[in-house]
Amino acid sequence: MLPDDVLVEIFFYVNNWDIPDLRSSWHVLVHVCRRWRSVVFASPRRLNLRLEYEGHRPISEMLDLWPVLPVTLLSSLSVLPTYQRWDNLVAALESEHYNCIREIHIHDMLKPHWERLLASTRKPFPELTHLELSVALLLDSNVLLVLPDSFLGGCAPRLQTLSLDSIPFPPIPKLLLSANGLVTLSIRNIPHSGYISPDAMATALTVMTKLESLELHFFFPPPDPASRPLPPHTRFVHPALTRFTFNGVQKYLEYLLARIETPLLDYIAVTFSMDFNFDLPQLQRLIGHTEVFKTFNHAELVIDHLIRLDLYPKTRAVYHHQLLGLAISCGDLELDRKLSSLAQVYSSSFFPLISAVEELKIVDYLSPDWEDDMENTQWLELLGPFTALKNLYLSNDIASHVFSALLDFSVERVTEVLPALQSLFIYPEYLLEGPQEPIKIFVTTRRRAGRPVSVHCGSWSGRWVDITEDLTSGD
Repeated sequence: MLPDDVLVEIFFYVNNWDIPDLRSSWHVLVHVCRRWRSVVFASPRRLNLRLEYEGHRPISEMLDLWPVLPVTLLSSLSVLPTYQRWDNLVAALESEHYNCIREIHIHDMLKPHWERLLASTRKPFPELTHLELSVALLLDSNVLLVLPDSFLGGCAPRLQTLSLDSIPFPPIPKLLLSANGLVTLSIRNIPHSGYISPDAMATALTVMTKLESLELHFFFPPPDPASRPLPPHTRFVHPALTRFTFNGVQKYLEYLLARIETPLLDYIAVTFSMDFNFDLPQLQRLIGHTEVFKTFNHAELVIDHLIRLDLYPKTRAVYHHQLLGLAISCGDLELDRKLSSLAQVYSSSFFPLISAVEELKIVDYLSPDWEDDMENTQWLELLGPFTALKNLYLSNDIASHVFSALLDFSVERVTEVLPALQSLFIYPEYLLEGPQEPIKIFVTTRRRAGRPVSVHCGSWSGRWVDITEDLTSGD
């Protein structure tokens, strides 16, 4: 009894292409009844109808069964049971149906797959909007794979999403220079043989006026561009860019950022391979000129083999896509030196943001043994810039070490560090075990100084019990 337009809206939510298990739900809808079939095929754009082709049979046999619809090629070569499916996929790229191909998602290619793919994609694909390619990371190191200028005929004007993993570029990526409609660009695990200079990348970015998301991830540290001076202050404005992710050396990042402006940026995640030069003027400029980052008042410090500090607005407690993430990767350096490096980066370059943080969670995924290697001054260096911090979340082990370090100083210094602190949350859920004395002395000292701190025990799920009186009942 529902009118057709209502059915279309319902089908739109059912056929959710962003969720792999639902993106082909329209196949079921068209087999319910003749009317539903008619409604679905009458709205191919609204319902984003596509045919998924995985090479199980020749593409012509699949197309004979359905109306003319865009085709998505899907394949992960690591799970292909036979070469027949790969032969069918390549045949589809070479067939007269190539102009129906809207998306290509091919992953985990080996050398023979890569060579056949390049041979079958030398011509333009006029309808192609999404392209995701990856090769196996464990390829023979003597095999040189390069994305040639002949790929896609060097022209992809309708391309909206380009994702490449472990695939080298030529010095001047002709494909990028033609992709003026690109919305998402992700280049991950860039090998040495595919190094793309910051000059070439910045030049390619100038044609991408619609770009919203940019990700650059170097598998190995790229060559050092710092031997050249930074470019002049004339920068290209990227009016749509909101997300930027980078993993590499800071000098490459600084050189690239010197060429661009991003007025709408609200998500940035940067992972450095540090050389212990903590001067990052271009990153500081980028963040300082972005108004949304000035509203960030929550932070999370993740301690793992990679040390990361994430800042976000309080609305992230519900859901929010905005983020400022800074991570330190220093190879085989000791963990305490990585933490010290991160502390120097955010205290020297981003102090205005850090000093506004009101809530901090320190999440430790490593063995507690590393904490014994941290010197007291390093804990102060780590926490000192958080002058507005009100709520601090710590694991039991970290809490004991932190407050043992603080108590090595005078009573006045204990109240100077984290002066705005009001609540301390310690997890896991069971009541404090192990060395409680440092925490007890810290809480007692703050109370006597007129800056009381309450202590809660619980879990990330939010079930916290106030145990302040239990800790201080004898004082």
